[in-house]
Amino acid sequence: MRSVVRSAGLQARVARRLALRRGATRRERFGRRDDRLVFVVGSPRSGTTFLGGAIGSLPGFVDMGEVAPVKAAIPELVALPVPDAAARLRTIVDAARRVGLVGAVRPVEQTPEMAYLVDAALVAFPECRVVHIVRDGRDVCCSLLEKGWLGSARAGGADDAGLRYGVEPRFWVEVERHDEFSTVSEAQRVAWAWRRYVEAARSAYGPVFELRYESLAADPDTTAELLAAHVDAPVEPLATALRAVHAESIGRFRRDLSAEELADIEREAGDLLRDLGYLEP
Repeated sequence: MRSVVRSAGLQARVARRLALRRGATRRERFGRRDDRLVFVVGSPRSGTTFLGGAIGSLPGFVDMGEVAPVKAAIPELVALPVPDAAARLRTIVDAARRVGLVGAVRPVEQTPEMAYLVDAALVAFPECRVVHIVRDGRDVCCSLLEKGWLGSARAGGADDAGLRYGVEPRFWVEVERHDEFSTVSEAQRVAWAWRRYVEAARSAYGPVFELRYESLAADPDTTAELLAAHVDAPVEPLATALRAVHAESIGRFRRDLSAEELADIEREAGDLLRDLGYLEP
């Protein structure tokens, strides 16, 4: 029953997005499917939703959001060999496109956990493009702490894909550190999440376009030129969409995090923060 509800919800959301954009022609709804998908990946709270929506707003594209059946399947898919994961992923995404009436437009999928399946996505859809958005992990941690997804207060709940909240180890936690995950501070857990998502996307063998949230906020026009070349999209509409970026939250960690929280974050993710230039060597 839950899968039926999710599919119905997906169809309603995507069909509504198509209808709101230029009247959604019959070809856009029912035409031959375009396999040049765009997968937007990155740590949760890094700007995946904004970026996916910006690309999905362009002529010839549609933002599918986070496709719940994809998100729900990822913990199982990451354990499979790449060819097997790719075949399963293709089946799930194609079904979602049929349900959502996504025809001759390019779908934009923005599930953050796809960071762990970049190579499978590139095998499943050889013509697809992958975009990895990276944001200062300390600002990401502020937002994740605010959401409480990895805290004890959210224990027992679940997101729209049925993935649980709380302190239990997720599929992305290193097996040898499972026992540790539940005992560390929430600040360290959210830093752990940021580190693992970013490392996963950056370790893919296939081509991935990486952009920084901070660079996007500072110069959306230049970002649009580079990104448009990667995803084969028109520059000016993309630049217009990217100019709506919110820069106010950049550097929020300086006012929102305690010294203890910052120490826990740097203990878990300091090496990656330094590698990315967010911390001094």
